[in-house]
Amino acid sequence: MHPDSAALQPDACYLALQARDARFDGRFFIGVTSTGIYCRPVCKVRLPRRENCRFFGHAAQAERAGFRPCLRCRPELAPHSIVWSIQDASYILAHQAARLLDEPEAWGGSSPSVEQLAARLGISDRHVRRIFEAQFGVSPVQYLQTRRLLTAKQLLADTDLPITQIALISGYSSVRRFNAAFVEHYGLNPTRLRREGASSPAQGMAIRLGYRPPYDVAAMLGFFAKRAIEGVDMADPAKGALARTVAVEAGGELHKGWLVAEFDEPRHQLVLRVSDSLRSALPVVIHRLKAAR
Repeated sequence: MHPDSAALQPDACYLALQARDARFDGRFFIGVTSTGIYCRPVCKVRLPRRENCRFFGHAAQAERAGFRPCLRCRPELAPHSIVWSIQDASYILAHQAARLLDEPEAWGGSSPSVEQLAARLGISDRHVRRIFEAQFGVSPVQYLQTRRLLTAKQLLADTDLPITQIALISGYSSVRRFNAAFVEHYGLNPTRLRREGASSPAQGMAIRLGYRPPYDVAAMLGFFAKRAIEGVDMADPAKGALARTVAVEAGGELHKGWLVAEFDEPRHQLVLRVSDSLRSALPVVIHRLKAAR
């Protein structure tokens, strides 16, 4: 059994699931054997029986075990959960490898390979495979596949981007490979993940991202409001909103635009509106926001 899942206490995880405790969102995922679906601890569906639950430290582990992501709680919205250690060199290397795989901008628009990953870390490809599998329970390729699929799933659900563009910016070389990956892993066509009747904002695109409470929204926005640069950013603690102009490099190109982040505190979510000029850089924008939360 891989370390992250072995460290989980199933009974404690089930209690967190019963309480729908948002403090554990992203800390683990629940695979339900009776449905073949994996969920976040905050999922509002009917509570599964304890004997039908399996617990995983990462979404990639749940997908490797054959579970598909829940279409209601949407595992791609979960906050990142990265814990650093100063004692275990292999642990640090494995998490550095995962961080590189999570950063679309780290590879200049190209698709990373295990050999390239090993070269960036200064170790052999055999060693990176060994420490990665020992830490996460999946290979670097499987981890990357899950990240790409969940990124694409979020863009399909939250934006009106063409499927061809979603496939390319999610890291797939062709729509055919993209469709095949979806059918193989999720058992349905990407077009079925489109939300029927979803309304688009008047300007830009709206994307939801989960955050893990407790989080002092007012204090954070107050901090930025006092340091806001006119014409560059704006923070409004009363409305729970933060706006900023940004320049993001993705795919070898510089994309300039704006973003507005509004806190939906009852749902523990961040509603992100992004200008159309940042469409091609959405995976980079989403990753940086998740890393900053």
